[in-house]
Amino acid sequence: MPFPDYSPRIPEFIKTRIEAFGDRPLVLLGDDRLSYGEAARDSAQLARGLLASGVGKGTRVGVLMPNGPNWIVAWLATTRIGAVLVPLNTFYMPKELGWVMHHADIHTLLTAARFLNNDYLERLETYAPGLVGQKSDAIWVSELPQLRQVFVWGDCNRTWAKSASVLADLADANPFIDEAFLGAIESSVTPADPMVVIYSSGSTSDPKGAVHTHGAIVRHAFNLNSFRDLTAEDRVFSPMPFFWVGGFVFTLMSAMHAGAFMLCEEVFEPGETLALLERERATVVAGWPHYSKAMIEHPSYADRDLSSIRSGNLYDVLPEAVRPKDPELRSNSLGMTETGGPHTIDRMDVDLPESLRGSFGHSVPGVTHKIVDPTSGETVAPGTDGEICVRGYSVMQGLHKLEREETFDESGFYHTGDGGRFDADGVLYFNARLGDMIKTAGANVTPREVEVALESTDAVKSAFVVGVPDPARGQNVAAAIVLKQGKEASANDLHAAMRAELSAYKVPRHFFFYRDADLPFTDSGKIDKRRLTQMLTARIESDRDG
Repeated sequence: MPFPDYSPRIPEFIKTRIEAFGDRPLVLLGDDRLSYGEAARDSAQLARGLLASGVGKGTRVGVLMPNGPNWIVAWLATTRIGAVLVPLNTFYMPKELGWVMHHADIHTLLTAARFLNNDYLERLETYAPGLVGQKSDAIWVSELPQLRQVFVWGDCNRTWAKSASVLADLADANPFIDEAFLGAIESSVTPADPMVVIYSSGSTSDPKGAVHTHGAIVRHAFNLNSFRDLTAEDRVFSPMPFFWVGGFVFTLMSAMHAGAFMLCEEVFEPGETLALLERERATVVAGWPHYSKAMIEHPSYADRDLSSIRSGNLYDVLPEAVRPKDPELRSNSLGMTETGGPHTIDRMDVDLPESLRGSFGHSVPGVTHKIVDPTSGETVAPGTDGEICVRGYSVMQGLHKLEREETFDESGFYHTGDGGRFDADGVLYFNARLGDMIKTAGANVTPREVEVALESTDAVKSAFVVGVPDPARGQNVAAAIVLKQGKEASANDLHAAMRAELSAYKVPRHFFFYRDADLPFTDSGKIDKRRLTQMLTARIESDRDG
């Protein structure tokens, strides 16, 4: 399906959403509802406030908020004036949050004061103690040298931060920054301009910031809809965070292209989620496998009217009439932050033939692939396993602070680090990460990051982290620990220590204690993670059976 006749940039995206869906609901979170027209209006006022505060084209603006109306308004306000959005992971602990803010060169932070048990102002002070005592008019701290201002949604009780209401006051107080001026600013934004820097764990211990343009993201979100049947009548439930590429591009922006209504919640609780789906007459439900299991096992499930649901990947929750007979014959897709989401896909609402069981679809139109030998870099023949490489319109412009030559090969392909093969018909079969990335409940975890955190504790001499199979989450994080001589620590001790250092999904679910002599090392003295994974998996299965 060709892209509609408008320039693929956020100012035009907003304009066309108003024209097509102005009064229709866009998003719900708790009692807060926002229509497409209200999102445009509120983001215009916030955009004018940002301009009055000194934000302009190219300014890095961090957004640290849960899914919901505030996140959407902050994103639209930032990008409609040409500033660059940096979505921040709401799970980040102080070191993680500070590292990404420093690396991303964030100048202005738009943040919730709190979310669940997370106090973000406290976490910023933990990372950058120099904030304490600073004045909000100009922040100058060496830990975050580019940061100049922080605006807070919620209780703002720090001298170095300002209430978000200040932005509305700034917009109203400056007569020059009116709607006409905002329009002039928006007219300078082009499809080629950077729109967002999305951070992922990557294949090293440091996150990577993928830089995507307006044109790439707006087009890709539209194109992905040709592989499913979203409409303006749909009411979509998905817990995928907007700060990840899947939640931002494949969920939120694709839904907005269709004119659909997003149903958000702060935290998954089976009974509350079931009540939300029933009350709001959800039509599309997405999530991770353990969501389905928890909901159908909840005492209220049998009494819920979920007949409005017609589609989604929470297959156990779908009414029997629309539930696929064999979910494994529904299309998989393969994607990553660097490619703006899926780069291979097939129709998601039809059953595949048995011959394509386990496949991951064809290349998204406009995207080109090759498979190379991981050692030589030479392209291999169809049917041969190797590293998946991708090039095309949806692929990032580059990684923030890395030169292009460090990111793409001489032909412009990005080497994904994923292993697989294409058959003679162009269908992808994905094997695994060529490295040791762990994917747990939809989130990527870099083992070395967890190992470094464990080894920074007083009792741990060495830590070796792997992913072990889990039927609901895909993988769980497991750690083999060697303690320092004379030191003691329990699994509970290390779990508590990691909860204070790492996002919850990175904290190992399994801790096992070994002597060096009992671990599998190679002849060169490196840990054999393949054998270690087998060892830990066997122990987990033995403990479960016992």
